[in-house]
Amino acid sequence: MGKYFITAEQLWSSFGGTDAPIVADVRRRKVYDSEDSVVPGAIWFGHMKTDDLAALDTRGRDLVIYCVHGHQVSQSATAALRATGKDVRVLRGGIEAWKSAGLPTRRRESLPDISGGSPSRWVTRRRPKIDRIACPWFIKRFIDPTAEILYTDADQVLNTAEEIGAIAFDVEGGEITHDGDRCSFDVLLDRSGIDDPALAQLATIIRGADTSKLDLAPEAAGLLAMSIGISAIAGEDDRLSLSMGMTLYDALYAWRRKSPKETHNWPAGKSS
Repeated sequence: MGKYFITAEQLWSSFGGTDAPIVADVRRRKVYDSEDSVVPGAIWFGHMKTDDLAALDTRGRDLVIYCVHGHQVSQSATAALRATGKDVRVLRGGIEAWKSAGLPTRRRESLPDISGGSPSRWVTRRRPKIDRIACPWFIKRFIDPTAEILYTDADQVLNTAEEIGAIAFDVEGGEITHDGDRCSFDVLLDRSGIDDPALAQLATIIRGADTSKLDLAPEAAGLLAMSIGISAIAGEDDRLSLSMGMTLYDALYAWRRKSPKETHNWPAGKSS
């Protein structure tokens, strides 16, 4: 589609990894507020906030913008951004093309309003292992790539959330936490409204590992072992645990989405 446009299918195929584009919703505020659907991971800026968007730290990732149909609003925002030297591509056909292709959307009103200039904040207990790594992975890959993930002592999570306007998760009394047999990742995925079979399968694995129901999925025991191993390596360094865990969940998601039937080619010469 050239360097100025990207199709909905091309954009969705890049989701779930460190090199996925940063996505900006530049619909007019009235239009944005009138419906609940957004492209997963999209940050709203509005087409007149190109200065803020130009200043956004994309950390080497591509920038993709969209409006309703990919016409006037996107084109004017693109012109202003390119005038500042910012490379940007337009989602061809806008969010309407995304929805017409049957691709997953996120429910905007079920979670914090993700707007430019104010990253969402999320806080949970220290020494993360499974849910407290899986949820941040999902948040940063599918809700808000600029999100701030904070770890604190368990008895301070709710107070910290109230004080700094953060969302408390995976803690008793938090906004996102276990619900019966379902773990925090299940609840967060349901709240987002993102209907992706690979994420649903990943949720089963996470639930099995996090709730010690290892019979839910063959991979649950492996996830539990790797999560405990990461915690043992990182020790008290929660940021290191998160960094290592992000790579782990990127790999798990890529496997479920792109190579679920691939096997190891042993003995040598056996087709994979």
